[in-house]
Amino acid sequence: MSTTTANDKARASELGPVAKFFKSTELDTRMLGMVGAMLVIWFVFNILSNGLFLTPRNLWNLSVQTASVAVMATGMVLIIVTRHIDLSVGSILGFVGMIMAVTQVELLPKLVGLENPVTWFIALGLGILIGAAIGAFHGYIIAYLGVPAFIVTLGGLLVWRGAAWWVTSGRTVAPMDETFRLMGGGPFGSIGATASWIIGVILCLGIVAAIINTRRQRLRFNFPLRPMWAEIFLAVLGCAITLGIIAVFNAYPWPAKIAADYAQANNIAVPEGGLFIAHGIAVPVIIALVVALVMTFIANRTSFGRYVYAIGGNPEAAELAGINTRWITMKIFILMGILCAIAAAISTARLNAATNALGTLDELLVIAAAVIGGTSLAGGSGTIIGAMLGALLMQSLQSGMILLGVDTPLQNIVVGIVLVIAVWIDTLYRKRTA
Repeated sequence: MSTTTANDKARASELGPVAKFFKSTELDTRMLGMVGAMLVIWFVFNILSNGLFLTPRNLWNLSVQTASVAVMATGMVLIIVTRHIDLSVGSILGFVGMIMAVTQVELLPKLVGLENPVTWFIALGLGILIGAAIGAFHGYIIAYLGVPAFIVTLGGLLVWRGAAWWVTSGRTVAPMDETFRLMGGGPFGSIGATASWIIGVILCLGIVAAIINTRRQRLRFNFPLRPMWAEIFLAVLGCAITLGIIAVFNAYPWPAKIAADYAQANNIAVPEGGLFIAHGIAVPVIIALVVALVMTFIANRTSFGRYVYAIGGNPEAAELAGINTRWITMKIFILMGILCAIAAAISTARLNAATNALGTLDELLVIAAAVIGGTSLAGGSGTIIGAMLGALLMQSLQSGMILLGVDTPLQNIVVGIVLVIAVWIDTLYRKRTA
């Protein structure tokens, strides 16, 4: 046994049972605190709404409403980590959403006909290209011309919101292509019970595989290992949460009329009590999860991700180390533009329309989600999973207040207060851990 291992065990023996548990499982106490706060918010809203909040229907809708903000929040993490900010994400979403809507409603029908199978793909692809171009434009001005990101994106907030109005002179554009609408959720924009359980099992296998791989890597490099009971606990906990979420989604049935029409169209016999067809996981939620996995891989497993955190930790040292900080900064904003386009597709598909109000104040929600999720405004630290949870918490507040009939101005007041409190808590936490 090495001296280091002996010393670790000696220190562990001096800890209390709770401290030993957290040390053994290596659970992030700050993340657990956020999850605990969210659960408290859920139970309070559930009591005040007479049990309406914690129903399969509301939780399913909550997951769909969170998707677009969560997608953008994953990109905002990297921007804030590098000590920048992007105030234009809501306006970019509105502008790109309007472009995608006009493309599939007014332009493509003249070229390829109505409901052509390629309509949704062309509209989405064009939106992503435009989002990337806008991000590149912002990134170039920030990185190569030296204009602060706050000023550039504040200008972008005004420019792209005005451009969204200019595209159609204020008209609402609808309806969207039938396939495109699947990205917004709804009964047909969900994958059903069976496919949801399959995805749940795959995710559980992925959790177990990740834990095993981490243990092997630690053995390979002679790093301290978690106790076996801690590994098993983490695997069971992850799988239980995953399958529990799937069970909730599968408990929310299609509306009776839609289910009856579907049964009639497909010659399905309707039971006496009505036909139960589960929604399962919504397509926008799957998109958000895929984005989160990709962004986590980029942040943790690529040289680009390591450079991002290095720049955030010490920009001068990163540049002296040979990192092309300007090009990395530009790529971050390009990535943010792409994520705004994906979020625009989700929002536009969910509403089945593009309006000039689309994405209004989303920049507040996205920044709040990243900060509440643990991303420091001082730069250098932040996690994708934290931003996703932050987005869910912010949307939970909005959803709960809507259920309680709280006016929109008061909702914005609450969101603003929560954002300030989150930054204050982050400041206290960093002073304590410094």
